[in-house]
Amino acid sequence: MRRRSQFRNAVEYCAAIVALKSLQWAPRRLAFALARFYTRLLDLAIPRLRRVGRQNLAMALPEFTPQRHAQIVDGVFRSIARILVTFAKFPAIRRGYLGQWIRLEGGEHFDQAQRAGRGVLVATAHLGNWELSAFAHALMTAPMNVVVRPLDNPLIDRLVERRRALTGNRPIGKKDFARAILKALAANQAVGILIDQNAALDSSVFVDFFGVPASAGTGFAKFARHSGAAVIPGFALWSEAEQRYVLRFYPPLEMTGDAVRDTQTLQSKLEEVIREYPDQWLWIHRRWKTRPPGETSPYDAGGAAT
Repeated sequence: MRRRSQFRNAVEYCAAIVALKSLQWAPRRLAFALARFYTRLLDLAIPRLRRVGRQNLAMALPEFTPQRHAQIVDGVFRSIARILVTFAKFPAIRRGYLGQWIRLEGGEHFDQAQRAGRGVLVATAHLGNWELSAFAHALMTAPMNVVVRPLDNPLIDRLVERRRALTGNRPIGKKDFARAILKALAANQAVGILIDQNAALDSSVFVDFFGVPASAGTGFAKFARHSGAAVIPGFALWSEAEQRYVLRFYPPLEMTGDAVRDTQTLQSKLEEVIREYPDQWLWIHRRWKTRPPGETSPYDAGGAAT
């Protein structure tokens, strides 16, 4: 990978600071309008994101019309705008306005899992507001451990990590992450892991995801097997009726100890929730990039590659 220039990092960081501060200081209604403007600029500046989204939807939801696919992608950008606003407002949310932004549902599933004493693996995804989910969970119950991938821009990465840590959450990076996860679970702590990302062939299996083979990492299932931790799906989902998020924990998923079977269970549950909230999942990322041997990437044609 080509080394990023310091100039590029600095320009991106300055742009991020301007956007973040404008959303942080603006009243809520104006902040949402500004965020929608910013994501519209993103949509126009990087058209391949929309192409990837529509390609994914054509594969995963072929029963929908192209017009419906376009509406869902529009919804994805609106969802990103909401994420930007809440992320910018984290300092204010921390000062006692949590209920205006999110409420808890299904908390008894998490509490029961933690009472078992073997830790809790929270299966989450780029669905709804994954940033607010962990942030709010720390305020509602206790700080948790969150597995993160460092951003390409180190300046923005440090900015994001400072915000994520405002409520005491503990990031787990790539370095020695397996040991850190197992140590946290052994201490009966919660660990949140994103399960919806494309995985390389050397650490994955192909499972059915929306009727299309998808490469999914087996690490989550293996952590569950080695630790005996409870597995709880959890997502912060936007409620249009309430104009706030609902941090929803689902009943625990039964793990068998078979990595392939358990990974399929995780992906099937994720698909179920995405189908209920299709415009809140990040369709604009290349979820089906890694293909079984002999198959070409669906993003190779038509300039969809990122």
